[in-house]
Amino acid sequence: MADALVSPGVAGVAAAVSVTLLVVSARKVKKSANENLVPLMGVMGAFVFAAQMINFTIPGTGSSGHIVGGILLGALLGPWAAFLTLASVLVVQCLIFADGGLMALGCNLLNMGVCSTLIAYPLVYRPIAGGGQKAWRIVAGAIAASIVGLELGALLVTAETELSGVTALPAKEFLGLMTSIHFFIGIGEGIATAAVLYFVRLYQPALLSGYRIEKGLGAGNYKKAALVFLGIAVVLGVAFAWIASSYPDGLEWSISKITGATDLPATGAAVAHTIASVQKSTSLLPDYESTWSGIIGCAIVVALVWVVCALFTKKHAA
Repeated sequence: MADALVSPGVAGVAAAVSVTLLVVSARKVKKSANENLVPLMGVMGAFVFAAQMINFTIPGTGSSGHIVGGILLGALLGPWAAFLTLASVLVVQCLIFADGGLMALGCNLLNMGVCSTLIAYPLVYRPIAGGGQKAWRIVAGAIAASIVGLELGALLVTAETELSGVTALPAKEFLGLMTSIHFFIGIGEGIATAAVLYFVRLYQPALLSGYRIEKGLGAGNYKKAALVFLGIAVVLGVAFAWIASSYPDGLEWSISKITGATDLPATGAAVAHTIASVQKSTSLLPDYESTWSGIIGCAIVVALVWVVCALFTKKHAA
């Protein structure tokens, strides 16, 4: 979401809820003291960052979508570590690349992070996929959870926009467009997520969080798996400019269907202008303007996750 969709009040409430959940997540990660999982969190954050840059076309709509990555992260890291990792991705996107508004960051953490990692993963994916022993359960769980996570996110975007009252978007029409297009995006994300998890199931099933819980296993050594995901992230980070769809994403497409344009004018609130100026000063590569944006973003995400999580686990161990 851009800042133009939300009011300072709604943004403030969303930020408060998001920060609270981030604190809880940090404590959960600290309590687990799984030092072996920290490198995987960083690398998976880089993988999701790079994967989110690859928009795929939704046939027949003139729209595109990208994976959120919450279900994938949840399946490998567990819900709390997944939320912390995905939040790191969203923060880097916002501050360094001006992707999503800084005032709306709390909303984006709720819409993309909470809906996928803390709701859709534990309540939809886990009951369906179980420990990941059967391939069809992984596929069904990934598709169902991806759809649910994105539909919940679409519902929250509409609610936040309506409660903010800073746009003239008709709520009923906006909700219909958002939920319909994100249903198809959810199918695409579910298929992509299932493909990755099926590969993991074949070659290193202990990497799956559900498998470890079912078997009573602790965190193992994931260096080889981390190197594989890091290698894929680097490839995606370099190739994004050539393979990403040029069509507007689901939110932009929904707005354009109503207004005729993908962007809305900025809100007139003074606090919004102040926050926008802060974001402008931190955005070193706005709109991913460099061909090296993917690599730079991956490196920053890895560093951020490793530093934050390593501090938690080491402090707990001490």
